Amino acid sequence: MVYRRPPSIKSAEGSADATRAYVLLTLTALVWAGNAVASKWAVGQVSPLALTGLRWLVACLALVPLAGRRVSREWRILLPSWRRILLMGGCGYTAFNALFYVSGTYTSAANLALIQGAIPVLVLICSRFVYRTPVGSMQIVGVTVTLLGVVVAASHGDLGVLRTMAFNTGDVFMLVACVFYAGYTVALRGRPAVSGITFFAAMAAVAFVTSLPLVAIEWARGHLVAPTALGWVIVVYVGLGPSLISQLWFMQGVELIGPNRAGIFVNLLPVFGAILAVALVGEPFRLDNAVALALVLGGIFIAERQGRGKPQAP
Repeated sequence: MVYRRPPSIKSAEGSADATRAYVLLTLTALVWAGNAVASKWAVGQVSPLALTGLRWLVACLALVPLAGRRVSREWRILLPSWRRILLMGGCGYTAFNALFYVSGTYTSAANLALIQGAIPVLVLICSRFVYRTPVGSMQIVGVTVTLLGVVVAASHGDLGVLRTMAFNTGDVFMLVACVFYAGYTVALRGRPAVSGITFFAAMAAVAFVTSLPLVAIEWARGHLVAPTALGWVIVVYVGLGPSLISQLWFMQGVELIGPNRAGIFVNLLPVFGAILAVALVGEPFRLDNAVALALVLGGIFIAERQGRGKPQAP
């Protein structure tokens, strides 16, 4: 006789898995939002490109005991795709983070988080051009609303900025960084068939190697700032938190409730970012920040509401 668990037990287990996933994914968004605060705190404590390189060095060192055996078994599968891995790691990890930390020297932590909130709609746009993914009318509305929120954030609600196109350098860099990350996200569809942690380890290694020329340029130009005591704290935080632990939490959350439901939690990033900017950096939360936040989240909600459940083009 085969024992079958009662439906009530299965339901309880499913509910427990969902609750665990919600906690992990919420913490993931919170840690990622903390990266914007770290970017502001890093000013004068460690230079942006040095922070980028050291971040991935810390992550790589931490990955050795966590993923070493898995990588040793699967690295041959990665070799045929080395060009793709190099491009994805260089753009999605190195370029994104370098621009992110450089942006932190020019713009507010709130804007870093708000503009980063546009990544989901940028992914939608990139998917349309790369894979011809169908885009519905409401998704177009959502994209428009979200991008309008980014414009409000970047212009600080000042129409004069729009007329003269005199945007803050940091806001422009941050938007370019988001385009890089959106491209990386779209490219994930064709990633090698290895475990998530092996692929992440490969990305982290590529990110560290490709960050070294940037650090060398920063040093040659006399802009390199070696980490202070606080700088090392920031390095360890971004190397273990946003780079590693949150990635593992996100992967676990995806395994528990699936990528579609898990992806929605990324939308908490601009919310947490704005809260942390006020609480930890002491930035004022102005009316234009509130309007930008509402537009970004509203646009994402509109775009994802129509896109949810629709199959993507191969």
